[in-house]
Amino acid sequence: MGFQNVFQKYRNELIATVAATQSIFMVIMCSSWSSPALPKLLAADSPIPITADEGSWIVAFQPVGAIFGPIFSSVAMDRIGRKWTLLSTAIPVLIGWILTGMGNSVGYLYVARFLFGFSYGAAYPVVPIYLGEMASDAVRGAYGTMITLMAKKAILVMYTIGPYLEFRELAWVSMTSAAVFVFSFMWMPETPYFLIGKNKNELAEKSLAWFRQSSDVSAELEVMRSSVEKSNQEDTSFKELFSPAYYNNMRIVFVLIFNMQFTGILAVHGYAQIIFEKISTSLTPEEMSIVLGVVQMIAVVFPVFLVDRMGRRPLLLISATGTTTGLLICTIYFAAAGDNYQGSLGWIAFVSLLFYIISYGVGLATVPFAILTEIFPKNIRSYAASAVTVVSAIVIFVIVKLFQISLETVGAYLPFGVFAVCGAIGLALIYIYIPETKGRSLEEVQRIVTGLSTKL
Repeated sequence: MGFQNVFQKYRNELIATVAATQSIFMVIMCSSWSSPALPKLLAADSPIPITADEGSWIVAFQPVGAIFGPIFSSVAMDRIGRKWTLLSTAIPVLIGWILTGMGNSVGYLYVARFLFGFSYGAAYPVVPIYLGEMASDAVRGAYGTMITLMAKKAILVMYTIGPYLEFRELAWVSMTSAAVFVFSFMWMPETPYFLIGKNKNELAEKSLAWFRQSSDVSAELEVMRSSVEKSNQEDTSFKELFSPAYYNNMRIVFVLIFNMQFTGILAVHGYAQIIFEKISTSLTPEEMSIVLGVVQMIAVVFPVFLVDRMGRRPLLLISATGTTTGLLICTIYFAAAGDNYQGSLGWIAFVSLLFYIISYGVGLATVPFAILTEIFPKNIRSYAASAVTVVSAIVIFVIVKLFQISLETVGAYLPFGVFAVCGAIGLALIYIYIPETKGRSLEEVQRIVTGLSTKL
């Protein structure tokens, strides 16, 4: 089926996917702001003079805020819906950019970063659920990868404009991302699964008919209704996640979190320009950041087309292998050359970092979101998504704080070495525990996970 036919068949689903994932673009603009902003704040002519330790707290306050965001969204998305919960995440972002643009002390930046983190933590659990509940089975995985595609697009935009805009100008320009999200997503329907759960069957039918571009959706609607009724008969609470019935589900979740976070991607993004200052090449740190943004943007395009053809598991295995290799080469370089090497071999570290980013992008950055939209039933889907985000936020906070400390006191080889070891462990865990779910309905995936053996 050609691209034009695919687009025509899934047009409304694609429009809703792009609109919903604008929220990810919005929060990742906030997250990646620290890379171009920290050098400005640490410079002699800083608009808000800070110390290196204060700079590390500016980075770290975002994951602190992200711990609390999922608590809000886990409650809100089952009460006011996926759509309105997601729209509400724009409010803290708008306030945060105003504080950044007008504040005159580091305290304003701490509060802004906390608010950014809150929206990050609130948005990330909702988007996969919204996409998973409205998507057709054949393309659900591709929609899940759009989350990371939008994230990398945001990083590229921030890395491109950030170094060349004045500090406060950057805040006002970045604020437009929230406006774009609100004005694009406010017109989208609520998911049929949520509407069925609220006994709004007529609205659910209209929602599904719009997504499928068909008035004959009765058969699929009946399958959804049956799934919701079955879920409603089961216990619904956060503690239910840790019951024996969901042991396999949670094991998959923690394997994915381990691979996504313990390979250090958020630390590399948050301190990109500072890391590049330690690498000797003909490019400036700002130029290397832009190249990094372009490369990872290109890398995450491929899973959009491959995840529903090649499968989730092969992409994860390839990605984890490449990520570990890139990190290992970086570790060897920094251990041998040190952080202040000025010779001609700095390109080794830069190329290995790019290889790490490419490898991460083709699987670990994208596929976990496709899997996380599939493996939990509706009755605890929101709690599961929120748990993933809370655990990830805690891990990110620890990593970004320790990264700065080890970078300043020991050297870049230490954090990169730890990330490489974690990558190797994560590769083994993927091979042992992650199942293949491509082309399956949500109900089939949940049956596969429930009967998961220790080796697949």
